[in-house]
Order: sequence, then structure tokens, then C-alpha cells
Amino acid sequence: MRVAIMQPTYIPWIGYFALMDIVDLFVFYDDVQFVKSSWHHRNKIKMANGEIQWLTVPCYKEHLDTNIDEVLLKTSMSWERKHWLSIYHSYCRAPYFSEYQSEIKKIYDLKWEKLVDLNLAIVSTMSNLLGINKPQIVRSSQLEDLSGKKTERVIDVLQKVGATEYISTVGTKVYLEADARKLKDRNIDLKWFDYRIIEYPQMGDKFLPYLSVVDILFNNGDQAITYLKNGLINALESAD
Repeated sequence: MRVAIMQPTYIPWIGYFALMDIVDLFVFYDDVQFVKSSWHHRNKIKMANGEIQWLTVPCYKEHLDTNIDEVLLKTSMSWERKHWLSIYHSYCRAPYFSEYQSEIKKIYDLKWEKLVDLNLAIVSTMSNLLGINKPQIVRSSQLEDLSGKKTERVIDVLQKVGATEYISTVGTKVYLEADARKLKDRNIDLKWFDYRIIEYPQMGDKFLPYLSVVDILFNNGDQAITYLKNGLINALESAD
């Protein structure tokens, strides 16, 4: 079984969904430390004037070791309306805005108490709109008796879900490459995922990569999946 493990992030970029598209099971690694001013609760869109705008979900962090699945949102700040208005004014003239706006607006019409619930709802909605091959979803916080730290804990997750192949982003090479043998000893093949975004039609004079997935959806509609899959060509590399 091919498995990926990723922390839940806010309105992720297209590469997040490309990784989901190629695995059988996707683990939301939500019982690890929340980091303020990270992708956990912020992402960027392209405004109508061509500039970047960061959208940040206001969160409480009670202590240094607060896990992602424990983070509560500041519900009194009406951030949902502000974020939707920012998205609306940035993309209301995009070719496919009218096709997708109602489904995405539903997310911002709700009041969310926990960050993890918001992020998982967004990922589910965007997966449906993109039309990716949706994998089975598991939350690490729902797996019983996880043990170890760093690589050992990842290996425990993989073993508990029955992984035979682990697809890990190239950003994890720093700590995981040295422990690749531990995976092999447990009959788990390791492959690196290096997704290179393909330039797609986008409003404005200058193409800006690595934006939230809403950008490629509003600009390209049902062709977004084609650009997503084009970026998957040669994205996998064996760790051997």
C-alpha cells in the first residue's frame, strides 16, 4: 500500500493535492506541534493587482507544545468573512470563479472552532472540485499507541496503516535519508516526492507559483487536474 504523511495545512497549494492523487492512503499528521505563522494556518493568494496577499487564520496557542489537533480558533474575529471577501475580490473576474464560488464559500459561511476541522474540510472540498484520485484518509491522532520520535514515530504510523511504500517530500531528506535503512528493514520502500509546479494560465501579467489551490481552480476550472498531473511527471525518485 502506497502511503503519504502530511500535516494539515490551510488552503494548500496544488502540490499537496498532487501527492494525495498518487497514494492509496493519506495520513493527516495532526498530533504534532502546531507552529504559528506557518502553513498550518496561513497561505497566499494573488490579488487582482497582481500582488501576493497572505490569509492567516487567527488561532489560540495555549502552550509551546500545543498539537495541531488541539488548536482552537479565535471565533470572535469574523476572520471567515474577511478571508472570503479577500478571495472574492481577488478572483471574482477569474474565468471559473462562478463555477466554484458557491462550494468554497460554504466553508467560510460556517463558524469553525478547531483548526484541524477547518483544514480537513477544505482539503476534502478542494479534492472533490479538482477531481483527484481520492485516497483513504486517516488522522494520526486517531491511531492508538503511537510510539517513538521523528523517524521512529513515522515508521510506527506506517506500520499501523499497513504501508509497503512511503512517499515522502524531498524536504524530509534532511532527517529521513539517514534512517532510510530502518524503513527497508521493515519492508517499506521509500520514494522522494519532488513536485515541480507547471506554469498554468493565471490572471495578471506575471505568473506567480506556489499559491493556494484556489488560484488554479478559479483560473482553470476542470483543466486544473491536467496541470496537476503534468507536474507529476518525473516527480518520484527512489531513495535507493
